[in-house]
Amino acid sequence: MKKLEIARGFDLIADLLEIKGENPFRIRAYRRAARNLEALTEDVETLAAQGRLDEVPGIGADLAGKIGEYLGTGKMEALESLRREVPAGLADLMGVPGVGPKTARLLHDRLKVTDLGQLETLARAGKLRGLPGIQAKTEQNLLKGIALVRRGQARMPLGRALPLAEEIAHALAGVRGVKRTEPAGSLRRRKETVGDLDILVASTDPKRVMDAFVTLPQVADVIESGPTKASVRHHEGIQVDLRVVEPATFGAALQYFTGSKEHNIRIREMAVKKRLKISEYGVFREPGGRRIAGATEEEVYAAVGLPWIPPELREDSGEIEAAQSRRLPVLVELDDIRGDLHCHTNATDGHHTVEALVAAARERGYAYVLVSDHSRSTRVAGGLTAEEALAHAEKVRAIGRKQRGITVLASSECDILPDGSLDYPDDVLAQMDLVVAAVHSRFKQPRAEMTRRICRALENPYVNILAHPTGRLIGEREPYDVDLEAVFAAARRYGKALEVNCYPERLDLNDVHARRARELGVLLAINTDTHALDQLDTMRLGVATARRAWVEPAEVINTWPLDKLRAWARKTPKPAARRAAAGAALAPLPLLDL
Repeated sequence: MKKLEIARGFDLIADLLEIKGENPFRIRAYRRAARNLEALTEDVETLAAQGRLDEVPGIGADLAGKIGEYLGTGKMEALESLRREVPAGLADLMGVPGVGPKTARLLHDRLKVTDLGQLETLARAGKLRGLPGIQAKTEQNLLKGIALVRRGQARMPLGRALPLAEEIAHALAGVRGVKRTEPAGSLRRRKETVGDLDILVASTDPKRVMDAFVTLPQVADVIESGPTKASVRHHEGIQVDLRVVEPATFGAALQYFTGSKEHNIRIREMAVKKRLKISEYGVFREPGGRRIAGATEEEVYAAVGLPWIPPELREDSGEIEAAQSRRLPVLVELDDIRGDLHCHTNATDGHHTVEALVAAARERGYAYVLVSDHSRSTRVAGGLTAEEALAHAEKVRAIGRKQRGITVLASSECDILPDGSLDYPDDVLAQMDLVVAAVHSRFKQPRAEMTRRICRALENPYVNILAHPTGRLIGEREPYDVDLEAVFAAARRYGKALEVNCYPERLDLNDVHARRARELGVLLAINTDTHALDQLDTMRLGVATARRAWVEPAEVINTWPLDKLRAWARKTPKPAARRAAAGAALAPLPLLDL
């Protein structure tokens, strides 16, 4: 987490310098350092302690000093000084899509805008139009962007929240007298965003735990503190709530504070029918109030006649009924994943070589890894021409032939062009082990056009996986306007897999859409879309999303053995069969509320 915190600090310094109109070379230096820190595979604190920060590209003595300052104090005076110089709120304005440093400064200089509220009011009143580059349509886009930012500020993406909670839980686990620590709430259910962090601790000495919690270095300020519960504000801005309970009641408290509210209501209704009362303190027999269970969650569920229900399913969306009839799914687990089928290298916009990617995949125990660099139309990512893609595929295979214990597959993340054709001709795609297809442009196509575009791409016999199918970025970009029912039907018809993209701001397909795809018999692939090696570890976020979607291992193609995966990838319908399938009527499907 430290390297990401420092990277964000460097990015903010660059933003503030840009608002001030400072030297562009200096600005670029901070941004380059931020990117290289994000891509760093070693621990930044270890590098600093060993005096090796200068080994990180773009980190000289000055920036190394700022890193050391942050590691020692939690602050960078250069950043704090810029915050004092630049009007408060301008950096927040730059978080709105379409508002860069120049626009933020223009809004401040001309209209004295210093926060999102002022910007929203002026945009709604039509008072921004007339400024350079701002028209009525621009105002509407700004309002949409402000709404996105507000949603992002209200809730933190799972990928950011989970390490924060785990760091705190780990710190509290080392306190004397602590028997167990566990994050709870929506984080434990692995919701894609969370409003706050809930930490539950079992201890015989709650005061010692409270004293340790409120003095953790992650704590920015203490909101409230009592004998067994406290709330603090994390330096990252999110509220953290702690509860300390007796070990004998930990299971009941964990079940209660995990939620969801709707799930817990159903469980308590079942308890009442059995003349039981369930609370965070245990399961009690009524009348009399004798505690009969509560040390473990399994005891709580057994008391009402149910097997233990995985936290990811506890949304009152059918899990109670499935548990009652002993039909709970055997959910996919991280250990089921045999390989990653969407990874980039420095051949396009990745931060590492093919060799480094393969080594990192092997370290994670994978049997295979797919190198899928960008196609030519994604120019911003250094997309490869057809000739370059074939040469790169041969290089990937040559590297793969030297490996032991892992198979390296050659692929492309091939752009789906606006008309639904692919960025490479079929004779190029035919030479790839698998093909990952994706939309990277023209996100605002009308619904019918976008739907035809994606369905046409799925019809291509050489396409195997549709990457990040809705194109959303949580808190930054809305999904495209697309008929997912039609996309799911096309994927089923042509035997293609849809991706659950693990990138924290994507998680695309989301849990609701992935569950619907699964119900329709559509295969899934859980992939990291790795651009930096530590992003391989986001696989757990995609697995969590799939678990929320009730997905079992066999429904995920990268849980399959390599031979089965290769056989599936080669099994493409003949042209005549594809035409017949395209004309075949499918049973009507209920519409999905998007």
